[in-house]
Amino acid sequence: MRKKMFIFLIILLMVILITSHVFASTSGIVLKEGMRGREVALLQQKLKELGYYYGSVDGVFGWRTKLAVMNFQRSRGLKVDGIAGYWTLRALNLSFDNTYRGYEGRFSARDIELLARLVYAEARGEPYIGQVAVAATVLNRIKSPLYPNSIPEVIFQIEGGRYQYSCVPDGQINLTPDETARKAVYDALSGFDPSKGAIGYYNPKKTNDLWVRQRPVTVIIGDHVFFK
Repeated sequence: MRKKMFIFLIILLMVILITSHVFASTSGIVLKEGMRGREVALLQQKLKELGYYYGSVDGVFGWRTKLAVMNFQRSRGLKVDGIAGYWTLRALNLSFDNTYRGYEGRFSARDIELLARLVYAEARGEPYIGQVAVAATVLNRIKSPLYPNSIPEVIFQIEGGRYQYSCVPDGQINLTPDETARKAVYDALSGFDPSKGAIGYYNPKKTNDLWVRQRPVTVIIGDHVFFK
């Protein structure tokens, strides 16, 4: 009798541990209409890969994303409410663990705030995913042997007598960033790179620079063309 009870307790403990692990894999995140950010972009990308979403992966949970979630839920026999909660995320096999890990210790709070100021100055009004991409290009430059190896040096670099970012000489780099810009920076620091490895970007409506226009394009997001 004791042996059976012992085996039962072991099995129960294993079930609890497995369930806890699966639950933790989604970090308790619930995504719904009106939300935006890296998690929404990853949700859109997954739905797109499965053939349920046909819009742009912009990190904004709008009606198209909601409709895609509902169609996915319907196909899996889940509650059709357009909200990506635990069961929907589990069915999609989406995990958001370590979303913001990996940046601590690499950059100072001042550097991170400076990068947020750049994102706000250069990309406010752009899709959220485009703001993340702008931040990612700075980090990609730091990784490249062709550019300086710190955030301040990259942002304030002068090449051929010109600043690399127009927001520096015109003073917009000194504007206070909003929380969207700050979140975009953290998403980029965590490894999210919608720029697809780009080292720069430009607005074709605002520049006639032949050099940037001749660079290989990685992606176009909003008004920005990202290049390598």
